[in-house]
Amino acid sequence: MTIRPILLHPDPRLKKAAEPVARITPEIEALAADMLATMYDAPGIGLAAPQVGVLSRLFVMDAQRDPEAEPRPMVLINPEITWESEGENVYEEGCLSIPDHYAEVTRPAEVRVSWLGLDGKQHEDEFDGLWATCAQHEIDHLDGVLFIDHISAMRRQMITRKMVKLKRERAREQA
Repeated sequence: MTIRPILLHPDPRLKKAAEPVARITPEIEALAADMLATMYDAPGIGLAAPQVGVLSRLFVMDAQRDPEAEPRPMVLINPEITWESEGENVYEEGCLSIPDHYAEVTRPAEVRVSWLGLDGKQHEDEFDGLWATCAQHEIDHLDGVLFIDHISAMRRQMITRKMVKLKRERAREQA
């Protein structure tokens, strides 16, 4: 397993829709393992393939927040939301591609998601709470949508300007 670099906004790859995964290959299995390692290392609760520069419809998540509970890593390939509740939740979301910036985002409180697993089988499950928010946030990434696309244009522009400055500072540090 390799910790992969996470792309930072603004990066045009984060705004592109990802392509479906045709089949489970050793490369896809390695990507999933690397993404889980990268997500836990960050630390985060979700990571989509476009965030590590791979435009494939795959994301990983583990929204288990109880330190006493066993981790629950999940790999979702070609995920689709098949149902969403009418009820909504508001969560203060963040993103590994937009570090240290958070905003309240309103999303359906519950979703049913269908996906292909690493076992090659189709799976379906319902998620609520933080799990539902995380799944929707990561599926947005696969569609080229960032959480800041759900907030006001003025706030989005402010965050983007700060991210451009951060990227410039990091580039100078690495030079």
